[in-house]
Amino acid sequence: MSTAEQEPATYDPHAAEQRWRAVWERLDLDRTGRRAGAPKAYVLDMFPYPSGDLHMGHAEAFSIGDVVARYWKLRGHDVMHPIGWDSFGLPAENAAIQRGLNPRDWTYANVDTQVEGFKKLGVSFDWSRRLHTSDPEYYRWTQWLFLRFFERGLAYRKSSPVNWCPKDHTVLANEQVVNGHCERCGTAVTKRDLTQWFFKITEYADRLLDDMALIEGHWPDRVLAMQRNWIGRSTGAHVDFRVEGSHLATARTVTVFTTRPDTLYGATFFVVAADAPLAEELCAPEKRAELEAYREKVRALTTIERESTDRPKTGVDLGVVAINPVNGERMPVWASDYVLAEYGTGAIMAVPAHDQRDLDFAREFGLPVRVVVQTDEADPAETGVATPGDGVLVNSGPLDGLRKAEAIQAVIAQLEKDSLGSAAITYRLRDWLLSRQRYWGCPIPVVHCPTHGIVAVPDDQLPVELPPLAGEQLLPGHGGAQGESPLAGAAEWVNTTCPTCGGPATRDTDTMDTFVDSSWYYFRYCSPEFTDGPFDVDAVAEWMPVAQYVGGVEHAILHLLYSRFFTKVLFDMGMVTFTEPFSALLNQGMVINQGKAMSKSLGNGVDLQEQLGIHGVDAIRLVLLFAGPPEDDVDWADMSPTGVGKQLARMWRAAGDAATASGTADASSLRRDCAVAIDEVTRLTEGFRFNVAIARFMELTNSLRKALDAGVDGDACREVAHSLATMLAAYAPYTAEDMWARLGHDVDGGDSVHDSRWPTADPALLVADTVECVVQVGGKKRAVLTVAAGITEDELVKLALADEHVARSLEGLEVKKVIARPPKIVNIVAS
Repeated sequence: MSTAEQEPATYDPHAAEQRWRAVWERLDLDRTGRRAGAPKAYVLDMFPYPSGDLHMGHAEAFSIGDVVARYWKLRGHDVMHPIGWDSFGLPAENAAIQRGLNPRDWTYANVDTQVEGFKKLGVSFDWSRRLHTSDPEYYRWTQWLFLRFFERGLAYRKSSPVNWCPKDHTVLANEQVVNGHCERCGTAVTKRDLTQWFFKITEYADRLLDDMALIEGHWPDRVLAMQRNWIGRSTGAHVDFRVEGSHLATARTVTVFTTRPDTLYGATFFVVAADAPLAEELCAPEKRAELEAYREKVRALTTIERESTDRPKTGVDLGVVAINPVNGERMPVWASDYVLAEYGTGAIMAVPAHDQRDLDFAREFGLPVRVVVQTDEADPAETGVATPGDGVLVNSGPLDGLRKAEAIQAVIAQLEKDSLGSAAITYRLRDWLLSRQRYWGCPIPVVHCPTHGIVAVPDDQLPVELPPLAGEQLLPGHGGAQGESPLAGAAEWVNTTCPTCGGPATRDTDTMDTFVDSSWYYFRYCSPEFTDGPFDVDAVAEWMPVAQYVGGVEHAILHLLYSRFFTKVLFDMGMVTFTEPFSALLNQGMVINQGKAMSKSLGNGVDLQEQLGIHGVDAIRLVLLFAGPPEDDVDWADMSPTGVGKQLARMWRAAGDAATASGTADASSLRRDCAVAIDEVTRLTEGFRFNVAIARFMELTNSLRKALDAGVDGDACREVAHSLATMLAAYAPYTAEDMWARLGHDVDGGDSVHDSRWPTADPALLVADTVECVVQVGGKKRAVLTVAAGITEDELVKLALADEHVARSLEGLEVKKVIARPPKIVNIVAS
């Protein structure tokens, strides 16, 4: 029996889902490589974390990626659209502790739940490429890459102050600290010194900045701006200040970096980061108790809090002075929390007239404010508002009368001549701290030998697998000192032999930040079963760079920056032939409810599975896509899945009616409406304006419905129904397949709409025969004429002057001038 003979009598989205999902899996429609010889397109979604069942945010994000993937398949491309899970991480470990499990059990149970959710949503993933970053087969190659970085001097270990969560007992990145608290557990974050592993991303700072030219116009501008700001390349000068104090045997030289060496004559005090060793070294004996008390308070602050511009300024006078190298003035030296030890040299010259934070500090402690750049703005000492802009130098000795650029060059030349400074470039970017003191992550593949120090685990001994810990064994510090991973308590695992000398050695008990796992996963998708390296270089050359990456803007900085860094290192290793991993990037917004993020505590959560059960998959997909542009947040409270479901039912019924239509009336208007719809939907889909494209589907359905009711030519109606079903297939895959079957296609036999080709518009039908022309008299609209698209200027003027409404408005007036722009506008000037 054919597919058409089995079709239901009414639109039933749930029956369609069950029916076509089974057929698609049997036909293996989404397998990469089914279109041999076709142009290739790699469409990638940021892979999910397996925290539980799919939610509304997943439905929106992966529906967006699926439209892109399905569209390019319909355009005849061989599309790779893979899926995997970012399956290491702290949430799984905390859940496992609460449940007495190994994190693997909790993680993979959640993965299985999400797999079923994705299949139900009809997302066109190539399931044969599925991966999980917590599989030993995957993290073997994460470890291999770490060792290649280590060999190249890009992975190193040092002591560093870090954000520390006292409850989770692990290091936190700045982005994991929210309002001074751990984003995972809400505990107040502190600072502590730990010996940590780092990747030397700073070595690639210039390339990370300069290569943005390759993706300009293909990535969102705000993402590029955020990355530029994060890297923070600054040009200026290093300036040497001599610090003197009665307790210092000899003067101490302290170097600062400044982007405004032209303002040196305006420096009136000197500030050192309170938590920097330099503050303690310089501090006068009588000030040390005050400094130590202040440092205790500073340790409780996060970097984000310290960089905030609206916090009151605090500090301690260290009881020493710094000598300004250009004028010999003696300036007090302070320690404060608004200067960071890890940025620059941990010290600054303070120019309060021209820097707002310096000015706030000066006003708080009654320090001098001296204007050295004359602008049109009022005196900062009086207004409390710094003037950081350009102007003419004043109160600056030999620099007086120069403008900023000239003054910078002049003062740098003088500093270099006197050996008191030099031109310099610095970066806000700091090396990537990748150590984590938790169990559920990729083990760092080195051992510590008393004789040979840090020794890499040989490649043939990879992966270094995690021991099977569970429950209380996962508690932070279990079996080890504070600041150590739970792995420190796994004695049989920790104690090993040195690969170099064979003597006793211990494994490194830190695991890697999960950002390491996600910095290269997209390479692995190209050859997930490859066993001779992290990826098959030929397969990567065939498929990459990624044609379209889709994901949340919350990953605009670190994940994308780290992925770009990894790609550049792999390029230097000769493993890839490109330096940017993602050719194009599309960010999606959030699904909110009643103006707020969805959460159980707010009582505004919306259960995805419940909504799918009520409305069907296609209605939920379409309502999310229809709510607004992908990059905007969309509010569930404003959506109508019931209304969208009714529109899908109208399309379904129209296809069924078209299949048996036998009218003979003129179809030119219908065919033109269809051509316009195809042209517009094609451009809208490629421009990611999915909401407007869905509106065009509705308009085309209206045209088809009117044509069917008017007895328009049956063949034309079927052509339009085919075009509608094919385009809808990228957006609402189940309904489109049902429509295709109603139009007589044997889907069970392999004739699926998802194997069809996107329709093309007849260019001749896109040329309008007539257009509307606005006629204005004295700038006011007086008439709208329907005229031939190719009308001449003379003909258009004659028609405009002959119009009765125009003639009436010109009564008693003399036409002075007629300006015609065929075929759209005529403007008559009269008095």
